[in-house]
Amino acid sequence: MGAMFHRKPIEERIAERVAKRPPLKEGKHFEHRPALIVFCVVLAVVVLKIVGAFALMKWGLK
Repeated sequence: MGAMFHRKPIEERIAERVAKRPPLKEGKHFEHRPALIVFCVVLAVVVLKIVGAFALMKWGLK
């Protein structure tokens, strides 16, 4: 943990990054790509589970 002392506090770094950002565009909900990727992966997993559940109900376990 000693390496963190020469850096700025996390609040200051976040504030600087937010200040550098352009204003949000209308209709753009995801500001950074990692959040969008996580959201898409979670959505895909949920959809696959639902489709898989329907497939099992329709054809049954073989």
